Amino acid sequence: MSDLTLADANAIVTAALRRSAEVGYPPMAVVVVDRAGDIKVAQREDGASMFRVDVALGKAWGAVAFGISSRALAERAESNPNFFLSLSATSQGRLLPQPGAVLIRDGVGGRILGAVGASGGRGDEDEEICARGVTEAGFSVD
Repeated sequence: MSDLTLADANAIVTAALRRSAEVGYPPMAVVVVDRAGDIKVAQREDGASMFRVDVALGKAWGAVAFGISSRALAERAESNPNFFLSLSATSQGRLLPQPGAVLIRDGVGGRILGAVGASGGRGDEDEEICARGVTEAGFSVD
């Protein structure tokens, strides 16, 4: 499989937001980034605060930058907070090590294509809708 396309990113966001609505989560923002951390798609549901896109982006950006889920990144940050504060400054604030983002991997070799992050619910809820979006769009998630 080649790079993550706009159609792929839109499919991920659509499936993630559909799942959020199915289970009644608060209004969400979902952001998909490619493997370089550049935004492919960002959507904010009606009623979601203006800050949600930035939070979702920080989660996705950190996941793809480190090649691990934002949950795993948050666990690492707990054990070494000073290092992660420095990383946040070094990345001009783009890094947000909090649960709510997963990697997007191709189904063939498991190559990282990007990441998707969400914000609006609890970290577990954000992560759940991201994972659902990735799998429903035909990709693999860790």
